Amino acid sequence: MTDIKPEDMLETKWAKASSDHAPPRGTLPAERSLEQLFQYGVIVLDKPKGPTSHQVAAWVKEILGVSKAGHGGTLDPNVSGVLPTFLNHGTKAVQAIHEGDKEYVGVMRLHRDVQKAKVKAIWDEFKGDVLQMPPVRSAVKRELRTRRIYESEILEIAGRDVLFKVSCEAGTYIRVLAHDVGEAIGVGGHLQDLRRTRTATLSEDLCVSLHNLKDAMAYYKENKDETALRQCILPMERAFEHLPKVIIKDNAAAAVSHGAPLAAAGVLRLSSRAKKGDMVVVLTRATEAVALGQAMFDAQGIATAEKGVVVRTERVLIPEIFPKLWQRAGSASKGAKGPPQ
Repeated sequence: MTDIKPEDMLETKWAKASSDHAPPRGTLPAERSLEQLFQYGVIVLDKPKGPTSHQVAAWVKEILGVSKAGHGGTLDPNVSGVLPTFLNHGTKAVQAIHEGDKEYVGVMRLHRDVQKAKVKAIWDEFKGDVLQMPPVRSAVKRELRTRRIYESEILEIAGRDVLFKVSCEAGTYIRVLAHDVGEAIGVGGHLQDLRRTRTATLSEDLCVSLHNLKDAMAYYKENKDETALRQCILPMERAFEHLPKVIIKDNAAAAVSHGAPLAAAGVLRLSSRAKKGDMVVVLTRATEAVALGQAMFDAQGIATAEKGVVVRTERVLIPEIFPKLWQRAGSASKGAKGPPQ
């Protein structure tokens, strides 16, 4: 992963006593074969206006000939932009992308002429925590809920059209935001156009169009040249850069990849920003994402823990990444339970 900085990581008491000093086992995500990327990859798709997100994912599945393709963060048919689309085993990671914030650029159309100063003043009031009622056609229960607007600015006002940029919590309805701002101004308003420019750390500069993806796949089939296709498919770990990270021992990776919880003795380093209850990504020393889990303590508590479970495994991403070594060690003793970490 690209954003692991030593100064952001805490070393645990078990790191000093670890025997994991040999080169990391496994495969660096950036060095995966094309076949491996088809199993554990993500495409930052530039969704066009018109089709549903589900239809776009189905086209990706058809173009690449993979058995599964799943999108993270639904976009309405008339909205374009960043639609992370995971392949095969990577579809297990979809929930992680929902933890990240979203960024949009859009146009709000006011229903009557208003002074620019008033528009800007009212717009600035819709920052921080805002109350929203989901629209009638939504996948969630219609009840007031709170969503956070992290950053928001008006880029330009031309007549009744207001060009804006918003960074917000996942689950924020921009269509509702535009309506509510229009009501607060007193003239009414609606969302005229919208594009998602970022999901978590996956921004539109990584975007691939369906057309380019299809061309890259056709070129690969005809010429056996992977270059263009590898530029379209990223290792799924790129979708986890917004999550706190937990680096673990190789023998702990073997256990976690078989569904075991992570014990204190299996942790080498972790993000200092990790808090109790956070979703974290569990990585091998080669930075392969083994699983997503829930931190049972904050970073300092995990770093100093003497024993016990410190991360509850919720979703295994790469199953059976290393051999189930503890079975061999415990096979001589009948009824041996659990892996050593």
